[in-house]
Amino acid sequence: MTLTIKYFGVIAEITQCHEEVLEFTKSSIDDLLSLLFDKYPKIKTKDFQVAMHNEIVSRDAVVSTHEIALLPPFAGG
Repeated sequence: MTLTIKYFGVIAEITQCHEEVLEFTKSSIDDLLSLLFDKYPKIKTKDFQVAMHNEIVSRDAVVSTHEIALLPPFAGG
């Protein structure tokens, strides 16, 4: 499956991109994060959430879309 991963805030700074396309052959968000942690070890130390279908999902969620977003904490005001 081809996934588009969107990065925001400090995660985009670490990856040095706002979006990238990856080939993904596993099934869970946890599998995807393992792949991304191998590629970008510094994001492992950052606090962020994963969104799919415009909703925050858990690490055990099954990837069911072609677009995933990594969202760092943000403040409103």
